[in-house]
Amino acid sequence: MADLQRGGTRRRALTVIAALLALQLGQLVAPAWACGCGAMVPGDDRRVSVGREESVVRWDGEREQIVMRLTVGGDAERAAWIMPVPGRATVRLADPALFDELHAATAPVHRTRHHFWPQDGDWPLVTGDDMAGAPPAPRAGPPVTVVGRQRLGPFDVARLTATDPRALDTWLDDNDFPLPPRLTGALKPYVKKGWEYVAVKLTPDTANPTATPATPLTGTLDPLHLTFRTDEPVYPMRLSRLADSPQSLGLYVLAAHRMEPASPIGGERPRVTYAGRVRTSTGPLAELSAGTPFLTAIGQEFPYPGRISGDHVLRRAESDDTFRQVIHEDRLSTVAGIPAWLLTVTAALAAAVAAPVVLAVRRGRRTVAESPGM
Repeated sequence: MADLQRGGTRRRALTVIAALLALQLGQLVAPAWACGCGAMVPGDDRRVSVGREESVVRWDGEREQIVMRLTVGGDAERAAWIMPVPGRATVRLADPALFDELHAATAPVHRTRHHFWPQDGDWPLVTGDDMAGAPPAPRAGPPVTVVGRQRLGPFDVARLTATDPRALDTWLDDNDFPLPPRLTGALKPYVKKGWEYVAVKLTPDTANPTATPATPLTGTLDPLHLTFRTDEPVYPMRLSRLADSPQSLGLYVLAAHRMEPASPIGGERPRVTYAGRVRTSTGPLAELSAGTPFLTAIGQEFPYPGRISGDHVLRRAESDDTFRQVIHEDRLSTVAGIPAWLLTVTAALAAAVAAPVVLAVRRGRRTVAESPGM
């Protein structure tokens, strides 16, 4: 029996190791990574990955603002990324402190709750390892028009319009914005709807004379702030279907009311992790939320990115009910450091043992009292 158990344990361990090796191999050979905000690829055969993406959508009924921050890793020295937008966009750098304030505002509440009987991890049960919008009218003009070009920190930003996806792909390639061939087909729906594009090159800081030209792109990048007009709030997601790995979306929405995605668009059901009014009166969060005081934090998983069917259109929720996650820390009830259940059981056992003794003593006394001649 022991040999069978050991054999089963070895098989499970080998299965876990094989899965981890497969995951690592997939990350090493995948040259491209699509993030929730667009599509990112390295400028050569090296690897770049988006380890974390955070985005804020602000909607005031006419204009939408998107602030996004990416944490990238890998050995690529440069990478390109493109994001479709439904209207003419302006782009600038944002204050990184915005996300620190959002984390603090939406952090779960930690509460302690006590349980009487021991659970896994409590003595003696110590087990386990740990003791999108209406399209604008089509415009006549050249197949690709450069609306603007600017340098923002490590970003080379080009704002473009296009009436031909192939011409757009050619312009991006000619201007050193390397994108995969299959992206041309993915851009067709946006071209048909008359959307515009923000193309970004991530490169080392050439403005710094001490910067090393071959420095890989790693770490958390400066956040970008996009502003454009649109008929309804939308968060572009369609290009994420090009990803080879599961995608995770974390989205903050600032509006006059609580907001929600209109549909899952091929992912798991979106979950609200926070809903409530912004209380801060100073700082970048207060500035961005002015006129749109209701903050909704939304999380969603996309286990199979190829099933992503469109962009996230955001709509007003049925009510402005507030919500905040509560994380409970379970603790065993104790008295002077001793588990309450142990004291109770010990007392009960002592009482059970003492009861017959007391009863026998009482019976003995009664017998003596009833004996003749006493």
